[in-house]
Amino acid sequence: MAIPVKLEAFEGPLDLLLHLIEKNKIDIYDIPIAEITEQYLDYIRQMDTEDMNVMSEFLVMAATLIDIKCKMLLPKEVNEEGEEEDPRAELVQKLLEYKMYKYMSLELKDRQVDAERTLYREQHLPKEVEEYRQPVDYGELLKDVSLSRLQEVFRFMMKRQEDKIDPVRSAFGKIEKDEVDMDRKVLYVEEYIRSHQRFSFRLLLEKQHSRMEIIVTFLVVLEMMKLGRIDIEQQDIGDDIMITSRAMAKG
Repeated sequence: MAIPVKLEAFEGPLDLLLHLIEKNKIDIYDIPIAEITEQYLDYIRQMDTEDMNVMSEFLVMAATLIDIKCKMLLPKEVNEEGEEEDPRAELVQKLLEYKMYKYMSLELKDRQVDAERTLYREQHLPKEVEEYRQPVDYGELLKDVSLSRLQEVFRFMMKRQEDKIDPVRSAFGKIEKDEVDMDRKVLYVEEYIRSHQRFSFRLLLEKQHSRMEIIVTFLVVLEMMKLGRIDIEQQDIGDDIMITSRAMAKG
């Protein structure tokens, strides 16, 4: 017999199965799979939906029920421990988990409804009460403290501070980042080339004030050489590297 149910009443195939089990007062651990499958299929036949995602979920469960029904007709399989396996075991486990989550969601919903009915009164205390601070009796607080005890506490705290110091890293100086303006350094090198025309690379680097300036100057010289604005030559190994302006060479 077809059961007059609506799809909107169920959130999915497990919800429908749980409804059928509770409606027929069936022991969830001993589901009469043939009876439940027949009722489930009756519901599927009544479904009127164009949503294939919803329909496919219910059809997959229908196929699962039919598969379990077929296995129930065959001789039971025996596992490695010699115990007979119940084809319904996996389905029962899924139903129990779903039932637990469903009841938990209903419990949380009830708590939310109860919380919405709870009203809190805004705190309102007289200014004198808010500003009140319990007086401290320093005589009572320090009655058992002696000078030797204070010295002991002081030495202990100083020892803790010393233990925090890294004996290796503490010997390092403070590392500060050198800020070098690349554009200004390019203008500086260009002006130096125009005013000297031919000069020693070593002399140019010696005029820089920091390691970072030396690195940036070196990069600027390499870029100018790449652009063909200067020529670089060295007569012998160990001699100074000489830089000559291309403008001077053309002149």
